[in-house]
Amino acid sequence: MKNSVIFLIYFSGILFSCTTYKKVQTIQTAISKKDTAQKVIVKETPAVDSAVIVKSIMEKVMQRRIGFNTFNAKIKIDFESASDTKNFSAYLYMQKDQVIYMRLVGSFMGISKEGFAVKITRDSVIVVNKIDKVVQYRSLAYLQEITQIPFDFYTLQDMFIGNPIFVDSNIVSYKNGEQLSVLMIGKIFKHLVSLDNDNYTVIHSKLDDVDNFKNRTCDISLGNYQNLNGINFPTYRKISVAEKSKLDVWLTFTQFAFNEPLTYLFNIPKNYKKQ
Repeated sequence: MKNSVIFLIYFSGILFSCTTYKKVQTIQTAISKKDTAQKVIVKETPAVDSAVIVKSIMEKVMQRRIGFNTFNAKIKIDFESASDTKNFSAYLYMQKDQVIYMRLVGSFMGISKEGFAVKITRDSVIVVNKIDKVVQYRSLAYLQEITQIPFDFYTLQDMFIGNPIFVDSNIVSYKNGEQLSVLMIGKIFKHLVSLDNDNYTVIHSKLDDVDNFKNRTCDISLGNYQNLNGINFPTYRKISVAEKSKLDVWLTFTQFAFNEPLTYLFNIPKNYKKQ
């Protein structure tokens, strides 16, 4: 049961304020050599007023954050770890800043059926295991502990909606090439974010632990942006998490809609065992 909860949170898994350094350094020298994901090498930025440039770029990124009241989607999910491979469909329902619902539908014993239902609020998680007829009640803090990822409800919400996550105001490097690359170092993560040179949408995020005694890294790729009523939404995501082992999750949004009434009802059968 614990593995199911961890998996749901990893794929369920960029806030910014504009304080920057006036001088930049080479991005490569700021990234730890212990990274387990592919290293990104960026040459030193020419001597310019980089603080003004970076501030302007990140302001444009923030202006393109997706705002919504409700969101629902159907997602094709492919999951691969060192010991397991799975694929199934997820149905996602979100009420902004209030609740996230998910239903997972896959093949169980050769029959396609709903296996799990999840309800996430700002301080709690409820997982209904419909295969084993078990319901699990946990706090969001508990899930942070077992996954070792410092997310909160709003980070999960941004991840699902396609907004950038884990941006820090401590920007130390910047490079303008085929893509715009910005490196920031926060209290927990070093974050190298790559932006589209034309519209400043996020293409890739690489997160690595600041703590040299840890070996955790996370790569998030976003693509296949589609415009729906003025909202530029990334319908493709790949999330790779590595520490002692590696986990890859591919998300393909086959249907999605904003600001429609949510009709999903989250029910817990009375005969389910509580954990």
